[in-house]
Amino acid sequence: MSIAQNKKAFHDFFIEEKYETGMVLEGWEVKAIRAGRANLKESYVIIRSGEIFLIGCHISPLPTASTHVHPDPVRTRKLLLHAEEIYKLIGKVERAGYTLVPLDMHYSKGRIKLEIGLAKGKKQHDKRDTEKDREWQREKDQVMKTAKRGSS
Repeated sequence: MSIAQNKKAFHDFFIEEKYETGMVLEGWEVKAIRAGRANLKESYVIIRSGEIFLIGCHISPLPTASTHVHPDPVRTRKLLLHAEEIYKLIGKVERAGYTLVPLDMHYSKGRIKLEIGLAKGKKQHDKRDTEKDREWQREKDQVMKTAKRGSS
């Protein structure tokens, strides 16, 4: 079940591979995410000293959060992957010019997971081509729908 999606990532990047990562979260963050108060729009993933971090993910604290906790909605959160996956990602990001992009936050067996994508940036003409293909598909579906209504 999806909690938050980054739809803009599919518009701006070609997604080559996807990885499911765990997240290091505090208690108030888990409660806020379960209440649907997470946003991936402005977030990105970086690799720093052999570890992977999510930056810019906004998790709005609940107003009923504990009084002794001072929540930071956009704090840097560590992502959890197997060591060999991290090494593979480091190699591709540093050598091959890929970018890591957060795609989807979801539940898996009761845990909150983040799907990140290994992506290459799209050029402006690629974005236009994607938009043209989407419009053509929409028109085709519309024609097929009207043709079905007419024949029955």
